[in-house]
Formats: sequence, structure tokens, C-alpha cells
Amino acid sequence: MDTTSLKIKEIVASSLGEGTCSGMPGVIVRLTGCNLRCSYCDTTHAYENGIEMTVDQVMRMIGKYNLSPVLITGGEPLLQEPVYELMNRLIDEKYGVLVETNGSILIDRIPGEVVTVLDLKCPGSGECHRNVFTNLDYISEPDNVKFVIRDRTDYEWAVNVIDEYGAEDYSNILISPVHGALDPKELAEWMLADQLYARISLQLHKIIWGPEERSR
Repeated sequence: MDTTSLKIKEIVASSLGEGTCSGMPGVIVRLTGCNLRCSYCDTTHAYENGIEMTVDQVMRMIGKYNLSPVLITGGEPLLQEPVYELMNRLIDEKYGVLVETNGSILIDRIPGEVVTVLDLKCPGSGECHRNVFTNLDYISEPDNVKFVIRDRTDYEWAVNVIDEYGAEDYSNILISPVHGALDPKELAEWMLADQLYARISLQLHKIIWGPEERSR
């Protein structure tokens, strides 16, 4: 692939599904390719294929929707070098920008104006060993630290990480149940019992359009 181009899986307008911007209309820019293979992954369609587009072309397509914020996701968006140019172009044009990254790549180059959604991988993902915990050194408000929880073991692991790094003091903590594997009610009860300073994060797009619908 041309190093000045991005491989894009899709660019769509949608109600953003998760995190502190959940429910807001925005644009999702999904990049192709991921270096992880999480057991519960619901975006396996983004592992390969896609269309090569220059940053200019991506910006023009985003502009057609006349919406902000813009969520850059994947796959794993930080695998593609031109993504940093895209972030800066969006900032220059006054878009709100979010980047969701899987926690395995250092995030020190993400501009401070971008809201980083750092998805730390719990044991149930099968990719816990790939977490780069020094990424927490680059997280601050209003960034999000996200944990996708499959079971009680994952939940306890996440609570230990939050306690060890004091993450609730400098970020928004998102706790998200694996769709179809963990009852959100059960997760909410665990969080209430522990008085966990975190936000339960449900995949709103799946609630609205169903789990098989990838985009709107």
C-alpha cells in the first residue's frame, strides 16, 4: 500500500455506539487491519480488504456528512502511518475527533486535542499479554480507558488495573460487557456492589439496529 494513503473499510454516518459520546450523531472512519485477534471481536470484517484513499479523499467524504465528532477506529487505526495526518487535518478543520485503539501500540503521537479511547484487553480476549501499560502515562481527561468484560475474571482483572494505576483519577473509565456473553444487569450489580467509579458502556448501535447491523 502507498504510505501516503489509508486503507479504509468504511466511512459512515451513525449514532456513536459506545463511550462518553454514546448516542451522538457522528462519522465513523473504520480503517482496515488489526494486529490482534480478540476472542469476542465483532469487527472481523475489518481485518482485510478495504479501499485505498488519500487523506484528502477521506476528508472530502467526511465533509459530505456535515457531522462532528469523527470517530477513527478499526481494526487498529494506529497501524497506518497517515492516520496522524488525518487526525491533524480534522483538528485544523475544527472537527471533534476520537480515536479508538487496542492498547498494544504506543499512543504518544496522538495529538492532545484528540479524545483517545484506550481499549485495554482483559484475559478473556486472549490478547491481554499485548497491553502496553505505559500508554496510561499519556491518558488524561477527557480520554477514555475501556475494558470489555466477558466474565467475573475479566471484571476483577479490570478493577485491579484501575486500582493499581489510579486510572479513575485522570480518565473516564468505561466497562463494557461482551454482547451476548455477559448480562449487563449482572455487570451493573458488580459495579454497584464495589461502588466502582466507572461508567457501564453498552453498545448502543447494537441495541438500536441489532447485533448483525455493522453500520448506518
